[in-house]
Amino acid sequence: MFTGIVSAVGKIAEVTPFSQDQSDSGLRLVVSAPGFLRADTKLGDSIAIQGACMTVVAMTADSFTVDVSRESLNRTAGLDAMGDVNLEHALRMGDSLDGHLVSGHVDGLGQVSHFQPVGESWDLRIQVPGNLTSYMAYKGSVTVNGVSLTVNQVEDGPDGCEIRINLIPHTVQVTSLRNLQEGMLVNLEVDMIARYVERMMSTVHYRQAADA
Repeated sequence: MFTGIVSAVGKIAEVTPFSQDQSDSGLRLVVSAPGFLRADTKLGDSIAIQGACMTVVAMTADSFTVDVSRESLNRTAGLDAMGDVNLEHALRMGDSLDGHLVSGHVDGLGQVSHFQPVGESWDLRIQVPGNLTSYMAYKGSVTVNGVSLTVNQVEDGPDGCEIRINLIPHTVQVTSLRNLQEGMLVNLEVDMIARYVERMMSTVHYRQAADA
């Protein structure tokens, strides 16, 4: 479990395919993260990378290694090449919940449709696929590349919706969101509470239809 409050920006420093057939192969990633690992971080711990929960399989003082399956690569963005990545340690009992409850399971890919400075802040707009539109709500929470953000506007369309988010300078400075460009794909995780509400409502409707 995570909060969507990024602990550090690391860098994927090495990308090694498990087999020669890269189209069907998972990857081993070495993430350079000086000062990020805790004194009690150990093999098997969970770390969110760009919002995707991964397991530490090796580590040094300034880096750690994870194995990413082809299934995970097919469902995420930003985990298949060298570059900056948002990092967050798993939530511990007693930790402050400063963002919102995040599972580290990417629900889908959005596409950046607009990313421009407005005054001291940044205006971020993301095109969200149709299967996730029901989870997007005004003033609701969404995780973008592992960052907990608040939705300021939702505009529905025939193939999904566009959400609008205001990024304060601090968020841009301390996360990999500063590297976003129009057209880029981003990892999206919907609000956990919204997910369960949707499931409960669909179950109620199913039971009502069965009893009719």
